[in-house]
Amino acid sequence: MRIAIPWSIGVAAAVPNNPHSRRVARLKVVLPAVGLGLLLTVTAWPRLAPLFDRLRFAWPAIDLREARELRMLNPRYAGTDRMNHPFVLTATIGRQVPDRQDLMALEKPHADMQTRGGANLVLTSDSGVYQSQSQLLDLFGTVTLVHQNGSTIVTPSAHLDMAANSADGHEPVEGHGPSGDVWGQGFELIDKGDIIVFTGQSKLIAKASRPTGEPTAAPPRLPDAVIATAAQAGAPVKQVAVVSGSTKPAPAVAHRQASHAANAGATPAKPATAKSPARKPG
Repeated sequence: MRIAIPWSIGVAAAVPNNPHSRRVARLKVVLPAVGLGLLLTVTAWPRLAPLFDRLRFAWPAIDLREARELRMLNPRYAGTDRMNHPFVLTATIGRQVPDRQDLMALEKPHADMQTRGGANLVLTSDSGVYQSQSQLLDLFGTVTLVHQNGSTIVTPSAHLDMAANSADGHEPVEGHGPSGDVWGQGFELIDKGDIIVFTGQSKLIAKASRPTGEPTAAPPRLPDAVIATAAQAGAPVKQVAVVSGSTKPAPAVAHRQASHAANAGATPAKPATAKSPARKPG
């Protein structure tokens, strides 16, 4: 006997209605596929790694310290002192100190100032700190002060009051200029920059000034015509040169006399000798 089963009932019997059974059936398909994908990835990784390195985007590193402080390139401060003389302060890099709006840390500061007499002063150093409100500048490193007259002062640190045109330092200092060389344990710039005082134990080597005497005049000599005339007449001629109160015969005249005597064939005269008169026998 044959029993016919409807098709819809057969499909329902092939796919179980239990959710757990359906999940297990899916995993039997997914897990082998994942394993096969991992195997292919491991096999092809040596070729894929360079491609991922090219596509990688590097996030820029952010320095929180740089974000907190203001950084300026080539800052410039300009103002006038209490005598209305201009001054200019520049640097390669300026950084604002956190929580201090008026304090600026400088790299390679360069200050141009004027003294009360109008002479220019140039100060440079490796680093410095500038207070804009009080116009105070502290320099560190190789501090160099150059005066308009050519004098140069070098010291490790210095403190400047830009408004008062004054400066001081308390570390060993050395100066070089047209008048000589000086060393000291410190320095002070007073009288609105016109006077530099070396403090502490100091040493000075002064340069001697050159004499400013008038040049010595050339010694007088006889004219050539007079010398020739005297030589032809056979008269002895001496050229006299006066040098510092002494008389010396000119070598050029002696040479001419010798040449003239040789050309004329003359024999030089012997000096006359005075003879005493002979005594008659008694």
